[in-house]
Amino acid sequence: MKALARAGAFGFRAGGLLAWTALFLALAGIARAEPPALSWPVDCTLGQSCFIQHYLDRDPGPATQDFGCGTLTYDGHDGTDIALPNAAAMAKGVAVRAAAPGVVRGMRDGVPDAAPFPEGQDCGNGVVIDSGDWQEQYCHMRQGSVAVKPGDRVAAGTFLGLVGQSGNADFPHLHLTVRQGKVPVDPFSTAATCGPGAELWASPLPYVPAGLVQIGISGGVPDYKAVQAGTGAAPETRSGALVIWAEVFGARPGDVIGFDLSGPGGVVYQGQAVLEKPQDRAYRAQGRKMQPVAGDYSGTVTLTREGKEIDRKVTSVTLR
Repeated sequence: MKALARAGAFGFRAGGLLAWTALFLALAGIARAEPPALSWPVDCTLGQSCFIQHYLDRDPGPATQDFGCGTLTYDGHDGTDIALPNAAAMAKGVAVRAAAPGVVRGMRDGVPDAAPFPEGQDCGNGVVIDSGDWQEQYCHMRQGSVAVKPGDRVAAGTFLGLVGQSGNADFPHLHLTVRQGKVPVDPFSTAATCGPGAELWASPLPYVPAGLVQIGISGGVPDYKAVQAGTGAAPETRSGALVIWAEVFGARPGDVIGFDLSGPGGVVYQGQAVLEKPQDRAYRAQGRKMQPVAGDYSGTVTLTREGKEIDRKVTSVTLR
């Protein structure tokens, strides 16, 4: 997401709710100054079925810095982007849930996914929840999926809708912004500088500066649009080639993608690709021309940075 509409983007549905919400919160007894203990807001497993594409940008100037002192963010990014690997995963339906209890201040639905969006609707479909002195904003939800309305009181874990790609979103993901008052707060660390600090997550989450989005085995080099869609073709015995491919997030110059592909007769292909520039997403594919025989094939892809392996994925396919 390259820009983010603020909570006021939902004012057209939440007009007149500010005073009412403050009173409701006071009567409900949930107003609080202490930070919330945030539940994970997406029905996915971090590092397996989803990953963090961007953290909050902690640098006040034009440079970028995430809470781990890395650069997995972009200038002015005020939240956390929890991404799905491809559009096929989004189409299956991945739930977004309230990270903290509160009252729905505003919402929007009806913005198409992966399509031009109206001016001022960068957040796409989403929800804003007031949790006393704190506020959580959920963006880019799937069109037609938002399940709450202004005034609803929600508990942590309440179903809000589905992960989507509405608004200013280049890939399927949930953008979560946490604020105290009007100031964005990094849920991974409340420290003034990068590095270790108190976090808002109820269960501690690791810092992951980069990793593998998805890998696969194909009968040729898949079109990148097919990879993003989750429709990369599987190989066949008449393919004429075997290729192992990988998509990386948080790529940096010097990162090494290692490829290892084996089949019924042993090693089919081994190789590596060295990345030359920083990229939010990088895609590489390698393999060899051959006439595949029927049987089981397995592939392993590793991502190495400065001599240290930071991610590894394994996949397999059966040719008949």
